[in-house]
Amino acid sequence: MDIKAHWEKVYATKSPNEVSWTQEYPIHSMELFETLCTPKSAPIIDVGGGESSLTAELIALGYTDITVLDISQKALDRAKVTLGEKAKHIQWICSDILSFSPKRKYHLWHDRAAFHFLTSPEAIKSYVSLVNQQVEKTLLLGTFSKSGPEKCSGLPVTQYSCSSIATLFSKRFKTVQCHEVTHTTPFNTQQNFIFTRLDKID
Repeated sequence: MDIKAHWEKVYATKSPNEVSWTQEYPIHSMELFETLCTPKSAPIIDVGGGESSLTAELIALGYTDITVLDISQKALDRAKVTLGEKAKHIQWICSDILSFSPKRKYHLWHDRAAFHFLTSPEAIKSYVSLVNQQVEKTLLLGTFSKSGPEKCSGLPVTQYSCSSIATLFSKRFKTVQCHEVTHTTPFNTQQNFIFTRLDKID
């Protein structure tokens, strides 16, 4: 399957109210973010950010160095329209995360519901290696839990527990916080996630 084509079609044909991951306010990500003391000028990246409302919330809090990466150009274009003039202050990158070659490191790496679409051991290993190299301080990660969906948008996903996430990133990160949450979709179904804060080991 052409994964990029899949996501371009999703964002070309479905509104935010027709996809399960939409959140009017990114409550679980923000709850983790509020446990941090991230400098306003710190470089932040939102992986799989697409139309996420997180960017607008970070701008409102005064953060000035935000990058949004998504595999879908249509998702990024729609996000730019939503943000209006504020969009020009964001760095937008259209890339598959496994093809991403950052030119800088990030103080904070946020990923809600992108990582769990990687299902092969090789892809997961590549992602972990990238995070180990490019994250200076904190990783905030939201993934489907062991009792969450086995597929999303017609694609298989990898389910995680707090312990499996901790083990996967244990070489360079320690788990500071991890908990299960229930996400209510726009069509009133429920999905179980785990949200994890991991800090870089000095």
